[in-house]
Amino acid sequence: MNFYTELGKNIKKRRKELGLTQQELADRLNMSLNFVGKIEVAFSKPSLDTLIEIAQALDTTVSKLTDFN
Repeated sequence: MNFYTELGKNIKKRRKELGLTQQELADRLNMSLNFVGKIEVAFSKPSLDTLIEIAQALDTTVSKLTDFN
Protein backbone atom coordinates (compact mmCIF):
# COMPACT_ATOMS: atom_id res chain seq x y z
CA MET A 1 0.00 0.00 0.00
CA ASN A 2 1.31 3.42 -0.95
CA PHE A 3 0.31 6.14 1.53
CA TYR A 4 0.03 8.89 -1.08
CA THR A 5 -1.91 6.72 -3.55
CA GLU A 6 -4.46 5.85 -0.88
CA LEU A 7 -4.59 9.46 0.33
CA GLY A 8 -5.29 10.65 -3.21
CA LYS A 9 -8.09 8.12 -3.59
CA ASN A 10 -9.68 9.28 -0.33
CA ILE A 11 -9.43 12.93 -1.32
CA LYS A 12 -11.02 12.19 -4.68
CA LYS A 13 -13.76 10.07 -3.07
CA ARG A 14 -14.62 12.81 -0.55
CA ARG A 15 -14.55 15.50 -3.24
CA LYS A 16 -17.01 13.50 -5.34
CA GLU A 17 -19.25 12.86 -2.31
CA LEU A 18 -19.56 16.64 -2.02
CA GLY A 19 -20.23 16.99 -5.75
CA LEU A 20 -17.14 19.11 -6.31
CA THR A 21 -14.98 19.21 -9.41
CA GLN A 22 -11.21 19.36 -9.10
CA GLN A 23 -11.45 23.01 -10.20
CA GLU A 24 -13.96 23.82 -7.45
CA LEU A 25 -11.71 22.21 -4.84
CA ALA A 26 -8.70 24.05 -6.25
CA ASP A 27 -10.65 27.32 -5.99
CA ARG A 28 -11.57 26.60 -2.36
CA LEU A 29 -7.90 25.95 -1.61
CA ASN A 30 -6.58 28.84 -3.70
CA MET A 31 -4.35 26.29 -5.47
CA SER A 32 -3.98 25.29 -9.10
CA LEU A 33 -6.18 22.67 -10.73
CA ASN A 34 -2.97 20.94 -11.82
CA PHE A 35 -1.73 20.62 -8.23
CA VAL A 36 -5.05 19.19 -6.97
CA GLY A 37 -5.05 16.67 -9.82
CA LYS A 38 -1.49 15.63 -9.05
CA ILE A 39 -2.33 15.07 -5.37
CA GLU A 40 -5.27 12.84 -6.32
CA VAL A 41 -3.03 10.59 -8.44
CA ALA A 42 -0.12 10.70 -5.95
CA PHE A 43 2.19 12.54 -8.36
CA SER A 44 2.52 15.37 -5.81
CA LYS A 45 2.82 14.84 -2.08
CA PRO A 46 1.02 17.49 -0.01
CA SER A 47 2.66 18.95 3.08
CA LEU A 48 0.90 18.51 6.41
CA ASP A 49 -0.29 22.13 6.23
CA THR A 50 -1.75 21.53 2.77
CA LEU A 51 -3.37 18.30 3.92
CA ILE A 52 -5.05 20.18 6.79
CA GLU A 53 -6.33 22.79 4.32
CA ILE A 54 -7.66 20.05 2.02
CA ALA A 55 -9.45 18.37 4.92
CA GLN A 56 -11.04 21.67 5.93
CA ALA A 57 -12.11 22.42 2.35
CA LEU A 58 -13.69 18.96 2.15
CA ASP A 59 -15.43 19.37 5.52
CA THR A 60 -13.62 16.38 6.98
CA THR A 61 -10.56 15.59 9.07
CA VAL A 62 -7.00 14.60 8.24
CA SER A 63 -7.67 11.46 10.25
CA LYS A 64 -10.53 10.46 7.96
CA LEU A 65 -8.52 11.22 4.83
CA THR A 66 -5.70 9.00 6.09
CA ASP A 67 -7.95 6.11 7.18
CA PHE A 68 -7.24 3.41 4.61
CA ASN A 69 -9.31 0.59 6.12
